[in-house]
Amino acid sequence: MTVTRFAPSPTGYIHVGNLRTALFNYLIARKTGGQFILRIDDTDPERSKEEYVDAIKQDLEWLGLTWDRIERQSARLDRYAEAADRLRDMGRFYEAWETPTELDLKRKKQLNMGKPPVYDRAALALSEDEKTALRSERGNGVWRFKLDQTRIEWADGILGNISIDAASVSDPVLIRADGQVLYTIASVVDDTEMGVTHVVRGSDHVTNTATQIQMITALGATPPSFAHHSLLTGPQGEALSKRLGTLALRDLREQGVEPEALLSLMARLGSSQPVELRMSLDEVAEGFDLSQFGSAPTKFDVQDLFPLTARKLHALPFADMQDEIAALGVPVDKAELFWKVCRENITVRGDLAGWWALFRDGAEPLIADEDRDFIAQAMGLLPDGPYDAESWGKFTAAVKEATGRKGKGLFMPLRKALTGQERGPDMGDVMQLLDKIPAKALAQ
Repeated sequence: MTVTRFAPSPTGYIHVGNLRTALFNYLIARKTGGQFILRIDDTDPERSKEEYVDAIKQDLEWLGLTWDRIERQSARLDRYAEAADRLRDMGRFYEAWETPTELDLKRKKQLNMGKPPVYDRAALALSEDEKTALRSERGNGVWRFKLDQTRIEWADGILGNISIDAASVSDPVLIRADGQVLYTIASVVDDTEMGVTHVVRGSDHVTNTATQIQMITALGATPPSFAHHSLLTGPQGEALSKRLGTLALRDLREQGVEPEALLSLMARLGSSQPVELRMSLDEVAEGFDLSQFGSAPTKFDVQDLFPLTARKLHALPFADMQDEIAALGVPVDKAELFWKVCRENITVRGDLAGWWALFRDGAEPLIADEDRDFIAQAMGLLPDGPYDAESWGKFTAAVKEATGRKGKGLFMPLRKALTGQERGPDMGDVMQLLDKIPAKALAQ
């Protein structure tokens, strides 16, 4: 069975970059009838917050990315300690005491010598007495995994065949001096014990994958299939900050972005397939093909979400919007017409409130100086409401006969006077919803 996972850290809100990882893993599981695990990477007690755990769940539920099971890494610390002991027993785990300053000096020296700036494994040469002295002087050290300095190779689901020389990579720190277990070993243990078969994540994890493949193999397991998607940039190719607030999912939701718009864009962005609006996750999954994605940095423009959002809303039947429209205060007898009039003229749901305010209270009229006498004459011919489907036609016919105006010169000034807008819904429909004609228009 296919098993995938999404493993966010609850140290902030999910943003669009995280979403690609979550969505790709979700779609792979759903397309194959597999299992999708939500795994909360909360091994850092200082930075992990329960409010972010709740926010992660809310954001995924908003998008419909439901998980089959949820795991907390903070509840599995004993499993990581056991794996660390096994690595120690096989001589693949060692303690090191260099300070950050010392490591930085070593890196600079290696770079000056034209060598890769990797950890020099000086700690492996320490005697037991030297270790005891360092432990007494500096406290506990960090624990590093000893890599086999061979080539690490795998067939990546997006990048193709990857080959990394382990000698060009530092032995990774798996446990900090304060005892905190780091993601690298926690992820290896979890992926192994939870039977994860496929892992999709950002291309910034390629080196991590190389070291994790060696760790998984050392622990006697088979590595999952790995794929690394491209990283997002801004619309001009600029780097995106991972914590850029406007790209957090909850901020996009606040701006009125529809979940289907976000899912449809993210499921195709960076692939050779065109972006097309899909109205359900089943439709998104049906067209998803990991092999169609490339490795080049992918440009993301938040503005691309709004045309997709508008198209989703335009396709909604009245029944789907009935409660929302009622909540605005639209009378029952006008509700269906209101949706008919507005649906093609909104970008986000929040735009509906503005339209209802216009119909209920009237709008600030737009009247050009050269049209003032014409509008004054026209408003004198406007009958009292309420108005029906014939009212606009009768009104404009009477104005045409009285003023001689026709075409755009007739209709445009009247639309601007009655709605305060140069374009919008059919005025025959709009007239039926107008409870109040703008007082300034009547006062001309």
